[in-house]
Amino acid sequence: MTAEKVNPKAYPLADAQLTITILDLVQQAANYKQIKKGANEATKTLNRGISEFVVMASDTEPLEILLHLPLLAEDKNVPYVFVPSKQALGRACGVTRPVIACSVTTNEGSQLKSQIQQLKDAIEKLLI
Repeated sequence: MTAEKVNPKAYPLADAQLTITILDLVQQAANYKQIKKGANEATKTLNRGISEFVVMASDTEPLEILLHLPLLAEDKNVPYVFVPSKQALGRACGVTRPVIACSVTTNEGSQLKSQIQQLKDAIEKLLI
């Protein structure tokens, strides 16, 4: 994916290393059933206040269909980040279809708690 192809509205965009980390955690969250796939489901988790962080794909066409998510996430103080590929995000979510957005949900007593916290801190550094 070349830099000029990425929509400038897709901010903050994770770099290659952070993208791998994000997709890895999304995959683990999918195994623990701690994930909601799709823009509508991600919106619901934000509204209900059960979202840890939101991951969106920057190659979504048109990108505007998920640009309500960053606004909502900022209102709810939930970190959000863009990754370059919806195909890779779909694979990380454990489905064969491309996924344009997903939300990792909260779960008390989850084994992923510390990893989720580290990733949230990394995403928040991008927003500064």
